[in-house]
Amino acid sequence: MIRHLARAFGAAIACALAFGGPAASAQGSYPNQPIKWLVPYAAGGGTDNIARQLADAMQPSLGQPLVIDNRPGASTNIAVGALMQAKPDGYTIMQAENAALLFNEHMFAKLPYKPATDFTYIGAIGRIPLALVVRPDFQAQNLAQFVAFVKASGDKASYASPGIGTPHHMAMELFKQKAGLTITHVAYKGGAPALQDIMGGQVPMMMLDLTAALPYIKTGKLRALAVALPQRAKALPDVPTFAELGYAEVNAFAFHGLIGPAGMNPEVVNRLNAELRKALQTPRIQQVFSEFGFEALPGSPKDFHDLARAESAHWGQVIKTSGVRLD
Repeated sequence: MIRHLARAFGAAIACALAFGGPAASAQGSYPNQPIKWLVPYAAGGGTDNIARQLADAMQPSLGQPLVIDNRPGASTNIAVGALMQAKPDGYTIMQAENAALLFNEHMFAKLPYKPATDFTYIGAIGRIPLALVVRPDFQAQNLAQFVAFVKASGDKASYASPGIGTPHHMAMELFKQKAGLTITHVAYKGGAPALQDIMGGQVPMMMLDLTAALPYIKTGKLRALAVALPQRAKALPDVPTFAELGYAEVNAFAFHGLIGPAGMNPEVVNRLNAELRKALQTPRIQQVFSEFGFEALPGSPKDFHDLARAESAHWGQVIKTSGVRLD
C-alpha cells in the first residue's frame, strides 16, 4: 500500500512539474510571507537606518513586508548565529558589514563560520567612506603637518575609535602602518562617546565614517584632513584623499551588503538581488545615501562575493601586522 502511495505521489509531482503546477511555481511565488531582515546593531544607528530605508523601498515590489530584527553584540556574531540557524528559503536575510564579511575570520581563533562558504551572497549595498578627522583647534592643518605632529609626539599621541575591530579602528591601523606612525588606540563603546570626547578635547583624532562625521564637518565642529578612498568622496569634494597625499594604499570604508544562509535557491537570490538593485536606483534612496555620504555599489551576487573575499584577503594582512585579536 505504501509503495503504491509513493508511486502515486511521484506521479503527481511529475505531472505538476510537466504542466506548471504548484511545485513548478513554488519559487515563482516567492515571497509569500514576510521576510526577516537581521541587523547586527541596535535600533537607531546608521546601519539600522539604512536597513529600514531599503526595506521600505523594496517592499512594494516584493509584495511582502521586510521586518527588521535587531540582533546586536559580539562583533555581529549574534546576528550571524541567528542567520545560520535559519532555513535557506529566502525568508531570513542579514545586512552584513566589515566584521562578519572581512574582519572576524582574522580576529577570532575559533570562529564558528566561514564567510567564504557559510553565506549566500545576495548583493552589495554600498560603502561609507572613512575620513581622518580632528577637532577644530588641532594644530595640524593638513595631513603632512599631522604626520609631523605625531612623529614629534613620540608615543604620546592617541586616537579614538568606536571599538576594537571596527572599520574605524582598522583604517587607522592601516594608516599607521603605511606612514610609520605610533599612535595609542583609545577604544570606546560606540561612536557617540568617541565623538563626544573628540569634540570635548580628551582625544584629538579618529577615523570616522562620513555618516556620523558629515553633520559635524559641515557645522565646523570637526575638520577632515583626508578621505580613505581612491577618489574623493561625493559628500566631501574639497577634502583630498590619502592617495592624493602620498598614501595610495590607505583605502578604507564601512562595507555593507545582504547575505543569507548557505544553500539559498539561485532564483530567490536573483530576485532579491534585482529588488535590491532597483531600490538603490530610487530617488529616495539616492537622496538618503547622499545625505549619509553612503556610496551605492549595485552589482550581481558574484560581484559582491568577489569584492568581499578580495577585501578580506587585504584586511587579513593588515590585521596580522597590527596584532589585533578579539578572543
